[in-house]
Amino acid sequence: MVGTFYPKPDPKKPEYVTVGSKVTPKTVVCKVEAMKLFNEITADCTGTVVEVCVKDGDPVEYNQVLYRVEPS
Repeated sequence: MVGTFYPKPDPKKPEYVTVGSKVTPKTVVCKVEAMKLFNEITADCTGTVVEVCVKDGDPVEYNQVLYRVEPS
């Protein structure tokens, strides 16, 4: 396990992105906690989110698909 996936900046706030959200390479899409450090993950592409592949609190690995984005 590399880290833990969190789709929200805070438990009481909305998710960074959901299905239908437009993203750019600089859009923060989630946080991954690794060794007590929270790392903001950006989309690194331009398009529309069509699928969220992991759930809040799921363990994630290197190169694991977190979101599917339809390019625009």
